Amino acid sequence: MTARVLIVDDIPANLKLLEAKLSAEYFEVIQAADGPAAIELAQREQPDIVLLDVMMPGMDGYEVCQRLKQLPETHHIPVVMVTALDQQSDRIKGLESGADDFLTKPINDIALFARVKSLVRLKTLTDELRMRESTGQRLGAIENGSQPTPADFSGRCIVVDDRARQRARLCEMLGAKHEVTVAESSAELLELAAHGDYDFVLISLSLETEDGLRICSQLKSLDATRQTPILAIVEEGDTARLVRALDMGVNDYLTRPVERSELLARCRSQLRRKRYQDQLKDNFQRSLEMAITDSLTGLYNRRYMTNHLATLVDEGAHSGKALSLMILDIDFFKAVNDTYGHGAGDEVLKEFSKRLSTNVRGIDLACRLGGEEFVVVMPDTELETAMSIAQRLRMRIAERAFKTDTEKMIEVTVSIGLASAHWPDDTAEALLERADQALYQAKHDGRNRVNSEAA
Repeated sequence: MTARVLIVDDIPANLKLLEAKLSAEYFEVIQAADGPAAIELAQREQPDIVLLDVMMPGMDGYEVCQRLKQLPETHHIPVVMVTALDQQSDRIKGLESGADDFLTKPINDIALFARVKSLVRLKTLTDELRMRESTGQRLGAIENGSQPTPADFSGRCIVVDDRARQRARLCEMLGAKHEVTVAESSAELLELAAHGDYDFVLISLSLETEDGLRICSQLKSLDATRQTPILAIVEEGDTARLVRALDMGVNDYLTRPVERSELLARCRSQLRRKRYQDQLKDNFQRSLEMAITDSLTGLYNRRYMTNHLATLVDEGAHSGKALSLMILDIDFFKAVNDTYGHGAGDEVLKEFSKRLSTNVRGIDLACRLGGEEFVVVMPDTELETAMSIAQRLRMRIAERAFKTDTEKMIEVTVSIGLASAHWPDDTAEALLERADQALYQAKHDGRNRVNSEAA
């Protein structure tokens, strides 16, 4: 794995040494000698990770980190503080300023590279989600600028540690801020994590009865738990196990003895990242839905219907399975708008869509073609069955007047045209055209009726 790494240190010799180590591992290195330069470079160059010294004149590393995490262009970039400071309070201060890790010199190179690769992998997922959000913004499906990430960093977690005393202490420390569930075995953990909405898992890698690394691997290999953050607890000096854990996708780690403030700070960092990723996923899902659905009625839009119908036609030409289609047009809809106003017209369209959706089958695809025209695509359906469905729809529309926001009751009827595919040479365009011709005939014959191409 390669990545662009921004290293920040006011001592040239430190920059040169770290650059040499990173370059030997095929990382692309960018350098900054002070805080303001680091912030400017991070905004302009968009590195994959920042390795940040703490003790710098003017703006120290804590302030640099805080500013990077506040800027919309850089808040998603992982920051690792690399410093000679070795007090617990320094580490906690760094984590609370937004750093993803706090490494004390002298640093084990293997552990450093594993941590960099781990954080870059996590950022890659975030970058993909950010790209999808950006696409949604360009399409106009979602607003520019994500909503602020929720500030509540309490969550639901699972603790796995088979040493009762240590497990109780972890639960006590976490319990003040989080909802804690204990898993007694790997089987129970996998069941809980797969079917519960948990925000992270805290697992000891030095379990006495099971292999902690294997459990982490299982969590990362299952679709239901692959994205659930894992915090591992390792013994002091167990670098080999830590590196393996980071390589397999463990998100963060603590060394024993676990200190309360550091534990809560690292949990908060994982929750912050998870909340942000969840927000990006929600934005993408919303943009996807808006791209394929009609904003007024909630039905699928013409673009989606066209692609769906083309797929069914291709499949039907090979399989010979029946395919029918109906086009529906609300009778005298222009008069509704002219008499009651466009607001009432919108209410009619929404109520019509509800009745349409509740009176077609689960396999049918209901769409708004545009204006007052709608389409229902009916796979694996002969024309006779389609006629029965269409007649039921027609009666459901006409049987009860439509109520608007102004309490006016509007009588509404619908005309429907039907067509069925003729294999193997039929096309989506021809099928739509025949249904449209049948609709035209239904309207010509007096409206509020169903007509098919065979009639």
